[in-house]
Amino acid sequence: MRAAVLGSPIAHSLSPVLHAAAYRALGLSGWTYQAIECDEQRLPAFLASLGPDWAGLSLTMPLKRAVLALLDEADDLVAQTGGANTVVMTDGTRVGYNTDVPGMITALRDGGLRPPLGPVLVLGGGATACSALATISRSGATGATVAVRDRSRAAPLLEVARQVGLPIRLTSFDRDELEPNQWKLLVSTVPAGAADPWADKLAAGEISIELLFDVVYDPWPTRLAVAAAGSEVPVIGGFDLLLHQAAEQVRLMTGLPAPVESMRRAGLAEVAARYR
Repeated sequence: MRAAVLGSPIAHSLSPVLHAAAYRALGLSGWTYQAIECDEQRLPAFLASLGPDWAGLSLTMPLKRAVLALLDEADDLVAQTGGANTVVMTDGTRVGYNTDVPGMITALRDGGLRPPLGPVLVLGGGATACSALATISRSGATGATVAVRDRSRAAPLLEVARQVGLPIRLTSFDRDELEPNQWKLLVSTVPAGAADPWADKLAAGEISIELLFDVVYDPWPTRLAVAAAGSEVPVIGGFDLLLHQAAEQVRLMTGLPAPVESMRRAGLAEVAARYR
């Protein structure tokens, strides 16, 4: 059986390492998983070309929303968050799933997040930010502040907040409109480098946080993660999210429990090789 991760750019992806490790540990010798460069324009033709030997796909930027119109079915989380990062092929039917939310929940739990969940700040307004809102809603948050770069493009984010019943307040990504400046949790869903101004705020003591969840894993550490660690703030990195959402994808695609520790060891070994 075949599976792959699609996105653009995709060469940096650790997903092939994680999924291949899972197949080895599960004894699935006939399974393969690769990274394929694919953007929104090429996605329809690619999906149409897939045969019965395909088990599923992982999707990253910029495909999580683009795939929705190409699905036959979707789970409730896809409907709530407006994005799918997983497609499972079942008897010729394309079924979409969102494994980012359960992946985030597990990563936050393992990283020490405990209720009650106080003030939460989310950086970014894309598909991953939407999943973050669903995650923190399920984790006990009663509201969140979201810093976005373009309020005119925040409609999907606002709709997700409505779907999950989470009151949110939009603020500017570039101007300091925040009140208060003390946060129980900061979730950064923006690409590497985009959160650097917030790293400067944290290092200068202009904001304080109790826990950082930065979804970036390549390159790592980000300036935001370094600033948090320098302030003795616990940091959950993007690798933890990638690992746990991939584990759920393995379960969905193979029907078998994911060997999380085997996947973790393989992924960390690859990270160490890249950044040694």
